[in-house]
Amino acid sequence: MNDIPLEWIQGIDEFNAGEYYACHDTLEALWMDSIDPDKKFYQGVLQIAVACYHLHNRNWRGAVTLLGEGIGRLPYYQPVYAGIDVTQLIQDSSNLLTTLQSIGIEGVGDFVDRLLQDSTSLPSIVRIKYRS
Repeated sequence: MNDIPLEWIQGIDEFNAGEYYACHDTLEALWMDSIDPDKKFYQGVLQIAVACYHLHNRNWRGAVTLLGEGIGRLPYYQPVYAGIDVTQLIQDSSNLLTTLQSIGIEGVGDFVDRLLQDSTSLPSIVRIKYRS
């Protein structure tokens, strides 16, 4: 990726602020208008954002499914792509997926409640870090 679109930066800022629905809208528009290899990359990040949205709404199944799909699209882009640390994003997302799988559907409510006691959203779990 040579030129990083402003919408990409906006979507990442929305993601890191825990505004997952807005991030979805921003990145989906970018994804729909792109071609590979960027298209697959955008889709992977978009799926992780939607997974976080589902988690925030205590939708365990949606969060687990989309985390897995998003993670699966990103290894090719390591270590850095489009200015972000893809390796760290995969690691953070994989750690969250492992945690969700271990607590199961019955534990998701308590898990999210504990997270929200420390913050108003979930961005502390998975963040997208810029790198050069």
